[in-house]
Amino acid sequence: MSRCARCRRSRPVVAHALAAGAYDGALRAIVHALKYEGRRSLARPLAALMRARCAGVFAGADWLIPVPLHPSRRRARGFNQALDLARRLSAGGPPVCRALRRVQATPTQTGLPAAQRHKNVRDAFAPRRRTPPDVPPLRGTVVVLVDDVSTTGATLEACARVLIGMGVREVRAATAARAVRKPR
Repeated sequence: MSRCARCRRSRPVVAHALAAGAYDGALRAIVHALKYEGRRSLARPLAALMRARCAGVFAGADWLIPVPLHPSRRRARGFNQALDLARRLSAGGPPVCRALRRVQATPTQTGLPAAQRHKNVRDAFAPRRRTPPDVPPLRGTVVVLVDDVSTTGATLEACARVLIGMGVREVRAATAARAVRKPR
């Protein structure tokens, strides 16, 4: 797989990232139904697919960390699809740790070029202010970021930078789908 110019210039923050499949066809329809139609029951089969196809990412991991939504988007949607996926994944693997919060309400990334996506989320995430009982010290651990879709990896990278700053040893990522460029 070729890497974009931005990726070739910088050291990757996410050590290893896998997706259950391409963001196309039936998988795209299922992710849309979960995310935009509120069909939360779809998190279970999507997580099972992720567990099967992204097994290498979960091996030896200490925690699953869902990509957080900004509180305003969470209220509007009624749930966080990444958290639903992480909870389903934790049934057969590492536990969920809600270590991050979204501090900026960024516009949707849909349709934006890679550079703009990276700029939008650059400072959008931070560690949770108050540490709830389910957030242990993360120093020296291996974590897996969980999200529904990865397009350019900008959101995953922004989250990973915060986690590395918190002392995480290695950040990996698992998503239900990965957007792929259509050949020209």
